[in-house]
Amino acid sequence: METRELICIGCPMGCPLTVTLEGGAVTAVQGNTCPRGDAYGRKEVTDPTRIVTSTVRVKGGVLPAVSCKTRSDVPKGKIFDVVRALKGVEVPAPVSIGQVLLEDAAGTGVAVVATKNVDAKP
Repeated sequence: METRELICIGCPMGCPLTVTLEGGAVTAVQGNTCPRGDAYGRKEVTDPTRIVTSTVRVKGGVLPAVSCKTRSDVPKGKIFDVVRALKGVEVPAPVSIGQVLLEDAAGTGVAVVATKNVDAKP
């Protein structure tokens, strides 16, 4: 039997979790005050994922870059691959919130979208 101590990031409460595993399978999650804590604890010890946030260069925009994020979470081990893929991306202005900036980030199947509007230079 193995236990792992985590701090839940599923909601603002930040509950201290104790996740118990047997043979690589989660048998119990303790310390959570809501169902999100149970789901977070189970997923974090078996298949951790994250939303990646960054910026992408904008050509001809009133701002030199636009903030962006992955549309959904990606495997934790792919975070740096996604960031490296974004280094080579430059999009023309104007840019709209929700616009896809990179269709398949680092082979994850997850798109990267703009989180801000950037107008073109007048």
